[in-house]
Amino acid sequence: MLLAPPPAAAAETVPALSYEQARQRLEQVSDALAAADAGVRNKLDLQDASRYLRLPEITADVRRMQFQKTLNLPLGSLAPVAEAFGIESPLEFGERDWRTRPIVTASVPLYSGGLIPAAQGAAQAASELAQADRELQRQSLSLQLVQAYFGQQLAEQALQVRRDVRDGLQRHLEDAQKLEREGFATKAQRLQANVARDKAEREYQKAVNDLSTLQQALATLLRSGVTVATTSPLFVINGPVGAREEFERSAQQRHPQVGRLRALAAQAEQGVRAQQAKLKPQIYLFGQYDLRRRDALLTDADWAFGIGLRYTFLSPTARPLQVSAARAQLEQAQSGLSEVENQLQLGVGKAWNELETARAQFQLLDSSIAQAQENLRLQELSFREGQSTSLDVIDARLGLGGAQVERAQAAYQFDVALAQLLEVSGQLQRFDDYRQRADKVLE
Repeated sequence: MLLAPPPAAAAETVPALSYEQARQRLEQVSDALAAADAGVRNKLDLQDASRYLRLPEITADVRRMQFQKTLNLPLGSLAPVAEAFGIESPLEFGERDWRTRPIVTASVPLYSGGLIPAAQGAAQAASELAQADRELQRQSLSLQLVQAYFGQQLAEQALQVRRDVRDGLQRHLEDAQKLEREGFATKAQRLQANVARDKAEREYQKAVNDLSTLQQALATLLRSGVTVATTSPLFVINGPVGAREEFERSAQQRHPQVGRLRALAAQAEQGVRAQQAKLKPQIYLFGQYDLRRRDALLTDADWAFGIGLRYTFLSPTARPLQVSAARAQLEQAQSGLSEVENQLQLGVGKAWNELETARAQFQLLDSSIAQAQENLRLQELSFREGQSTSLDVIDARLGLGGAQVERAQAAYQFDVALAQLLEVSGQLQRFDDYRQRADKVLE
């Protein structure tokens, strides 16, 4: 009873997902993608808000204030008359009271010097930047998924090969023990078989632990909480996946990093326009209405409207230097874009060469495994008949297992190189389409 699993663990079901299903689940559960989506919504809302910058701005200003006002009124030519009645000149009036001053003001920009178009352009570039960042995050996670998903497939293939090698060497050990008892094999041959079997057992246990690690990595990536069974096997496409030049053109046009830097350059360009606009005057319409005239002061108007001009002659922000700094930022973004385009071309070449290398290695290993299997069969027969040594059988068994593992590794390297080629060319969403074109799969 103590060794029995708890009811919750016994009730757990292990999901089985194809690669496409795993990709869809990743997009649903990824916290990084959720954060990127929120960032896009934020910038889109700000872009929508910038469309209203030319509309009137209406504000209400309500003040409850205590004031004191003193007026001096010279009597002029009436001063002698007033003096006869005991009135001194000038007349002085004083008032101290509480007043409520509610005023509604509206203003409409007529000319901003280019500041409003610059703000709208910058908001649009910011939303494009957020979308590029989201696509970069999606491509990065998809590449991680390819590595984790097919890495688990590779570990399962390696575990199966290590199990076969261990079981085969166990049978060979049993044959050696039997032949030793019958006098057809030496003790040294039996010890060789025993040592090889023990080493194969260690390799098998290591493969078990490697698989467990990769299963945990995939389960964590997909937020499953339990081991995810992978149903899409390792694969290889024997034919060409496309022209290298097409991938290079696609990288220059579709890679999210290119879009990101273009958005940064657009932002910097609008920044230059915004700083230049601060050197120009601004023209606006305005209107004002007093909602409580009985509390108005002598200098307050009941209502007013007109046109205004605002121009800053001197500012501590050093506006010409701000323009120069904005232009430097634009040059930085443009230079960064050129550098990324060069790096993408190199990335396409690197991924392309790795893809071709993996394909060639797989094809060579695929053709040699049949020969290794036949060699093992002949060595085992010869050993039973006393015509070959135990070491010959061990070498044949290990050679077959090594070739099988190397073939699985070549298939995995092909799949990852294909994903990297598609990622650097901005087409990683087409990975499953290529997978379905596979000529070879490793079940």
